[in-house]
Amino acid sequence: MREDDVDEEEAHFINVITTFQKYGPYTLAGNNRRRKDLYALPLRDQELLASLGYKEKLAKTDEAILANAEFLKKIVASPGIFGDEGDDAEDGENNGDDGDGQRRTNPHTHSHDSQTHLHGRSSQTHSHDTQNIRREHAHAHSREHTHSHRGHGHGHEGGHEHEHRSPRGKYKPSEFDMDKLRSTLKQFVRDWSEEGLEEREASYKPLKDALVAHFRDIPAEQRHNFRVLVPGAGLGRLAYDVAKLGFSCQGNEFSHYMLLSSFFILNRTQEAYEHTIYPYVHSFSNVPNKQAMLRPIKFPDVRPSDLPPNANFSLVAGDFEEIYGTDEEKDPGDPSAGQFDAILTCFFIDTAKNIVNYLRVIHKILVPGGVWINIGPLLWHFENNTSNETSIELDLEEVKELARKIGFEIKDERTIDTTYVNNKEGMLGYIYHAAFWTATKQI
Repeated sequence: MREDDVDEEEAHFINVITTFQKYGPYTLAGNNRRRKDLYALPLRDQELLASLGYKEKLAKTDEAILANAEFLKKIVASPGIFGDEGDDAEDGENNGDDGDGQRRTNPHTHSHDSQTHLHGRSSQTHSHDTQNIRREHAHAHSREHTHSHRGHGHGHEGGHEHEHRSPRGKYKPSEFDMDKLRSTLKQFVRDWSEEGLEEREASYKPLKDALVAHFRDIPAEQRHNFRVLVPGAGLGRLAYDVAKLGFSCQGNEFSHYMLLSSFFILNRTQEAYEHTIYPYVHSFSNVPNKQAMLRPIKFPDVRPSDLPPNANFSLVAGDFEEIYGTDEEKDPGDPSAGQFDAILTCFFIDTAKNIVNYLRVIHKILVPGGVWINIGPLLWHFENNTSNETSIELDLEEVKELARKIGFEIKDERTIDTTYVNNKEGMLGYIYHAAFWTATKQI
């Protein structure tokens, strides 16, 4: 990796940590704006709103924000995905900075602790047991692939958001950054809470059922011999569930927001219902009552360490195409070629800039006869981007025809209606008519 790429990645990683740390003051400032607006009203109007309990609601919102802030600070207290333990990216005191308020890290540090192996892309893969959930690190650029739910989309903002810096040189998180962090809080609900069960049943269960059906002739105790890839793994629940079924499973994720959070839930969380957050306090719109907005969500709904004794579960950080490769001139003996027996894509393929590359990589890394199981919409994440990123946008029939031309046989097609990070008690929600299929790699 070039030195300037390393510097860019380190800087972005530090900025993401700073965003976690600045969530509290940033979000409290937004709530204080509501107070300012309240006190700008005529006294009679203020008294009417006070009689509704509006001031008390603002105070409860502050409390919920502070609780969220404490939880987010725990995630970045030991940002172990890069082997950097306990440094504080925000302040210069006792944190190894060099005077400009920025912490110096080495994102390729090899770190080992009692639960997690952390190693670089070129490092040899090691076997591990259920208490040793491995996280492999590969180069990840500062562009984030996330499914934050804004407007009608599970959308993506391509390119680099402008970095706001104070005169002292410290990073000042933008609304763009905070939106990704708020989305991360909702991802905890989707992936690791009882409240998210309905969404998981709609999206994850069909994938898992199809996977088990494809390997129905394999005894459950032999599933660990079959490798499954989950790109766009997010907070890791689908990959975790696949490993819990007994398969050897590898997740892949690009976003530092997701990587830090999944590391925390999988490696720093010991018990079920250990954490509590308030994910719905960030907007007062489309709220039926105070309880719906201020309700706490406890998670995880399982103990993350509860995996089968022979489970093989890993998460790889980095860009899907860079890690698994699209270069046709690569050595045919490339270990990434034909290394997976199954690939599960959930709300993932529309993150592609070039869907041809995505499908080619999926085909390449599957073994002959391997299965690709997909569910999701086609909200092309780079469509109409302002950073001159390539974006190829196909309709559903074109995607399926492209898959056939690349070498897949598609079957078991159907439409599944599902939500994405939906507030079940809110007054607004979007339903995706998601496309589902299984496809086998033709020999």
